[in-house]
Amino acid sequence: MFKRNWKRLGIIAGLSLSLFAAGCSSDDDTSSNNSTDGDSSAAVEDQEINLAYVTWDTEIASTNVIGKVLEDLGYDVTLTALDNSIMWEAVANGEADAMVAAWLPATHKSQFADYGDQMEQLGPNLEGAKIGLVVPSYMDVDSIADLADEADMKITGIEPGSGVVTSAEQALEDYENLADWEVVTSSSGAMATALGEAFDNEEEIIVTGWSPHWKFAKYDLKYLEDPNGSFGGAETIETMVREGLKDDMPEAYQVLDNFYWSPEDIESVMLDISEGMDEEEAAAKWIEENPDKVAEWTEGIE
Repeated sequence: MFKRNWKRLGIIAGLSLSLFAAGCSSDDDTSSNNSTDGDSSAAVEDQEINLAYVTWDTEIASTNVIGKVLEDLGYDVTLTALDNSIMWEAVANGEADAMVAAWLPATHKSQFADYGDQMEQLGPNLEGAKIGLVVPSYMDVDSIADLADEADMKITGIEPGSGVVTSAEQALEDYENLADWEVVTSSSGAMATALGEAFDNEEEIIVTGWSPHWKFAKYDLKYLEDPNGSFGGAETIETMVREGLKDDMPEAYQVLDNFYWSPEDIESVMLDISEGMDEEEAAAKWIEENPDKVAEWTEGIE
């Protein structure tokens, strides 16, 4: 069962950011080791691994799922919520062991440039991700280039400095028709709330959006075409680990290296959470319903 506690990484000591950490401990005897050196359960049991993540719906879902898989193998898992840039810095400095939350090549372009060469890149854990401006399908506009005065000439964004917000701000420069528009930043949760309220009232709203995301399963939405390419093309969500993790925790490294799922997989977890299910419960439910996929991640680990 997951334990809940509060934690601060030394990297941000003195800052006012409160970090939420979920420490995990296993009550079963299924911990493992794919090496031949000694008892496998002894090799994994009580080993601590810290997974950093940013509190976006996608990363809440993916980090809880991979954390639960590692917990089931016997690791003492801590999930640490961090600001986006600090997440990257924590893995680069080794104060966090890994993240499954790197949106590349566009969303986290600046963070990858700053920290990518200080960690190991394991490749995509999800393909087909996308960012852009999203509107309800009932709105009579299909392209950013055709926007005029919809939604009071405001784009409802998420956290300042996030990749999708930076791209939206770039769009204001790339499109002449957006010269007098503004991007209003808030949080991913506030954006989703505003979208839901507007949708229920059939009001105009333009949000910074990304997929996979549960909002596409809940509402009838569409991306606005982006002829000037402000938001880039298709993206992947990738796994990044600290240097030396493979030597220190080879089984955990293997699971993280093998971790790969589909947009439909992650959206099912996100939708359960958005409808009120506990994050850990939603992760455990998906794992129980997808044993074959989990077996691929843990192949060779008994």
